[in-house]
Amino acid sequence: MNLYRRLILSFGLMVVACGARAGEFVVQDIQVDGLQRISAGTVFNYLPVQVGSSVSEQEYPEIIRALFKTGFFSDVSLERKGSVLVVTVIERPAISEVRITGNEDISTDDLKKALAEVGLVEGRVFDRSLLDKVEQELLRQYYSRGRYAVRIDSQVRPLERNRVAITIEISEGAVASIGQINIVGNQAFSDKELLGLLQSSTTGWLSFFSKDDQYSKQKLAADIETLRSFYLDRGYLKFNVDSTQVSITPDKKDVYITINITEGEPYTIEDILLTGNFGDVPESDLRKLITIEAGETFSRAKMAETTKKLSERLGEDGYAFANINTVPQVNDETRKVTLNFMVDPGQRVYARRINFQGNIKTQDDVLRRELRQAEGAWVSTKDLDRSKTRLQRLEYLESVSAETPAVPGTNDQVDVNYTVVERPSGSLMFGIGYGQDSGLLLNASVTQNNFLGTGNQMSVVLNRADYGENYSIFYNNPYFTPDGVSRGFRLYYRNIDASQINTADYVLNNYGVQVSFGFPLNEFDTLVLLPGYDHVTIDTTTGTPVEIFDYIDQNGDTFNEFKLDATWARDTRDRVVFPTSGSLNQISTELAVPGSDAEYYKLNYRGVMYYPFARWLTWSLSTDIGYGDGYGNTDGLPFFENFYAGGLRSVRGYKANTLGPRYSDNEPSGGAFKTVASTQLILPVPFLEKSENVRTAVFFDVGNVFATPSDFDANELRYSVGIAGLWLSPLGPIAVSVAAPFNDKPDDETEVFQFSFGVPFN
Repeated sequence: MNLYRRLILSFGLMVVACGARAGEFVVQDIQVDGLQRISAGTVFNYLPVQVGSSVSEQEYPEIIRALFKTGFFSDVSLERKGSVLVVTVIERPAISEVRITGNEDISTDDLKKALAEVGLVEGRVFDRSLLDKVEQELLRQYYSRGRYAVRIDSQVRPLERNRVAITIEISEGAVASIGQINIVGNQAFSDKELLGLLQSSTTGWLSFFSKDDQYSKQKLAADIETLRSFYLDRGYLKFNVDSTQVSITPDKKDVYITINITEGEPYTIEDILLTGNFGDVPESDLRKLITIEAGETFSRAKMAETTKKLSERLGEDGYAFANINTVPQVNDETRKVTLNFMVDPGQRVYARRINFQGNIKTQDDVLRRELRQAEGAWVSTKDLDRSKTRLQRLEYLESVSAETPAVPGTNDQVDVNYTVVERPSGSLMFGIGYGQDSGLLLNASVTQNNFLGTGNQMSVVLNRADYGENYSIFYNNPYFTPDGVSRGFRLYYRNIDASQINTADYVLNNYGVQVSFGFPLNEFDTLVLLPGYDHVTIDTTTGTPVEIFDYIDQNGDTFNEFKLDATWARDTRDRVVFPTSGSLNQISTELAVPGSDAEYYKLNYRGVMYYPFARWLTWSLSTDIGYGDGYGNTDGLPFFENFYAGGLRSVRGYKANTLGPRYSDNEPSGGAFKTVASTQLILPVPFLEKSENVRTAVFFDVGNVFATPSDFDANELRYSVGIAGLWLSPLGPIAVSVAAPFNDKPDDETEVFQFSFGVPFN
């Protein structure tokens, strides 16, 4: 019986072995059918079988899976023809074209870059599942921008040679507006106070410019951080945002936001510690930078500001990579915090070399003289920042970037590399302009702000307008001495018909020369002295007022003036053109020295300040006050030196030069005392993402001119409000304002719309 069983088992094993061998064969050749674009070599590279290998039918699924993983094929089958392995494939189509339509909020280039990252790009193999993922990603992106009504429609059109054209049609829909924002859980602060902190808001009168009523996920995340910072700056260390709910109306036009918070209790400062290594910086210098005191409410902002000041102070003495760790030790029972500022200065770092790149025309020493960081000296973060700012203020540089790479093989040296982009510094211009103040303006000029790459300034200007002629030659060397003392000169000739600029009917003819010397007093203050000579001739007409005839009878119609002018200015603005922060304070004097035919002086103060409220909003406040008088042999300020007000560069909404006292013939006479002020909210330009050369503002102007300071009367000040626009166009500067005077008198000459083209702003 046992022998019989053994015979049956052996026979079964032989049958199984014979079956396995029946499906196995040695591959003498491999044939690939169905290829159109993909080469047979590519298939062979992915096949786990080679000629000479033994293959059985049980291995077919593994071979098929290997080819499917390539993503090239939509179907793969195997069969045997004798000793030949036949691979039959159906290729996926290739993407011949990807076309996107209907997108405005996201640019086509940005969308195509995103598609390329996931493989949906021309020339690649088309996978329908990939297109579905792309549609979902596009929806996600548009949802994050508040466009919940967006529709994505993808169409795949077959082409010859197994290709497809993909069209993605996007209907963006309107951005969902914020219908309401609710904050739940606040007790210490009112809803109004907290909502006023947020970028997101319901629709208001500035929403057209700020877009604050348009919902976006990123903006909401920033608002949550704003709330967190607000509470942490007021001592609420345990503040927490528990949840945020965003719901949208069925028509997908309005969004309702609910923010649930837990305030906790405020904490106070118990003690302040300063520990660690201070390097060569006196501890007293660091301690006086800590303005936080025991007993006051904890503030994360003050803590961060103190950390920044400590780091900057260490950076001034060469510890460019100092590390300040602020460790708050919190006692939850007493709700008190001990702050420990732990200082690790690291090694002092030196500047090995300072290099410039990109200055094709400008000489290296012209840029190097603006630097406050020296080679071989400690790397001072303060000097590095100031050096970059001084370079950025050069009119012939468009942009400046700085890098401080470490010197290979050292741990205490860096190179300072400045990369600059030059802008065209010279121009030969023939142009036509028009201004309501100046009339038709024909001009020809040769200007060089960087003459031969030396940084010197030179210009020859020939202007002819309805009001007369103006010709000048100007040259200035800003570094006449290595210490930054400047020297320049100006020759000029003017022949002005005063009646054409809304003043009395007479002709002013003058020519002269002026030399300038500029002395830098420090990083921000400059004193400029301008001695010169001015020859003035007054020509009258039949329409000249009797007061001017009387003046000429007493003083003559020709004046030789020897002048000494001076200007002190403190300029901390971030830019000279279209600044957004900083201030300019300027006091200037104009003196006709004793011995001149007319002895007089003029004083003028001009101040302007810029306060950035937000990335898109800047507030500016400016004032311009002037006073003049005669002395010695001259009684009062000569009439041709009077101050005037009104116009595009003064009190807008009133015709240029028409405010203030008048002659007996009712023509404006100007006065010896001028006071003008303006405040502006500088707003983003609608429909323009980048507006470096354009500025719009809502303004409020006030001012007037008076015969003398004793004649000043606040009731005689004129006011106006309006909107202004400035554009540095390729053809010349354009200024426009629409103003509404609201306390004008019957004799005032108002002008709602004012503009100029081709006339400088200042």
